[in-house]
Amino acid sequence: MSARPRYTLTRSNLPALVEASAAPDPARAEAVSRARWRDLVDRRLPEAARPGWPVRLDHCFARILLDNVCGGPWRESVAPPAWVNMPLDRLTSAIDLGEAVLAGRADLGLLNRRSLAWRGKRRARPAPESLRAGELILRRWRRADDEPFAALNADPEVMRHFPAPKTRRESVAEARALDRRFEADGFGPWAVEIAGEAPFVGFVGALRLMRPMPFPGGERPGDTVEIGWRLARGVWGRGIATRAARLALADLSGRCEVEAVVAYTAALNLPSRRVMERLGMVRREAEDFAHPGVAEGDPLRAHILCRLALEGGRASEPAVPGSSPDHGGRP
Repeated sequence: MSARPRYTLTRSNLPALVEASAAPDPARAEAVSRARWRDLVDRRLPEAARPGWPVRLDHCFARILLDNVCGGPWRESVAPPAWVNMPLDRLTSAIDLGEAVLAGRADLGLLNRRSLAWRGKRRARPAPESLRAGELILRRWRRADDEPFAALNADPEVMRHFPAPKTRRESVAEARALDRRFEADGFGPWAVEIAGEAPFVGFVGALRLMRPMPFPGGERPGDTVEIGWRLARGVWGRGIATRAARLALADLSGRCEVEAVVAYTAALNLPSRRVMERLGMVRREAEDFAHPGVAEGDPLRAHILCRLALEGGRASEPAVPGSSPDHGGRP
């Protein structure tokens, strides 16, 4: 049996690898992807630099794209050089983001501001430490949340509508990335606490969609704001997700002046769909989509999309000319 061929990447063979079309084996496919990344940041983006872009140098483009994909300074999670050591899924996301910049579908200025905020070189709109409505508290994340969050993410029932449960390491990385959203955008998913009962029961809040998504508006990374939630099983059925989402949406509309949000979930996820209904979100079946991060044939691939317009710190149902809302999943 012959050994799998190895592909050594060098600056001199990048053009040849970029030109390669069919990838006969995984090693070749990975080599081509890494070569595409180097060609993107070394040549294509600098050559395309235009008036109004905040940067023109290759290493600056790499910083901006990688920071936004990693949710913070990329060197904190990956050893340099990034084009060799960055996990392939994240590098692919960075390539997609760079292609969106080249196509005029992503705001390089916004991406740069987020990167600089994570590096302490600019400040986003300051976020309060917490929001409160009765016993319900939305607050910034703490290190003490790591263990209960890992337990939540390891619960097969909680993660039933996700591709798989998460390891503790994955959960900690997610918690740090979620909290860093506040540094970059001034808003993010809040940790949820129930005063006098539970110091941490999950998260609820908003985040910018930085990955291109196959629904109207989703093709422009950074333009769309999503509202989402994930709560521990012990607090299900008490209206916590709906109350917390309303509290987060009021802050999002009033303090952050966000005008609209979306929410999406697997079509099979009836509990989340019911939360969307209670929030007054509107589903248009024509905007349902197949999630690009879920494999073909997986029953979780089919997703529904709902929208909500925000007015004066309150969630309001948007008018949809020529159609009526179709709230699937109502019992």
